[in-house]
Amino acid sequence: MTRITMTVDGATVSDDVAPRTLLVHYLRQTLGKTGTVVGCDTSNCGACTVHLDGQSVKSCNVLAVQADGGEVTTIEGLADDGELHPVQRAFHECHALQCGYCTPGMIMQSVDLLAENPDPSDDEIRIGLEGNLCRCTGYQNIVQAVRTAAKEVRS
Repeated sequence: MTRITMTVDGATVSDDVAPRTLLVHYLRQTLGKTGTVVGCDTSNCGACTVHLDGQSVKSCNVLAVQADGGEVTTIEGLADDGELHPVQRAFHECHALQCGYCTPGMIMQSVDLLAENPDPSDDEIRIGLEGNLCRCTGYQNIVQAVRTAAKEVRS
């Protein structure tokens, strides 16, 4: 077992974990952060995307020990004092979800995209989200949601 300490959604946590424990399993099973979804377990779908030290990562591709000393933000940590993050709100308002399985990863990747490029074109949005798969929506409303959130983030 290896002792790790990290900040998750603003709270410091310390635990002993097996060195092979994936960050997604640590978040879900140990910390109860079930908004971080296990999709494909192969890093193809992006459903498990979280932010590690301000950058989006696929948490099924990161060991918990690699996050030691880091700051992790999950989909649950985006809301601020009960107020949805602009991207979360835009996904809701633009109907950018159907089954909802990919939504946490899409939102986390979108937040990272807008941090890097606050005024992306539709093509830049599609490229920025290409590592996140959705089998339900056809992506049109997702692109619209990111555009809508971008306007709010810029103002």
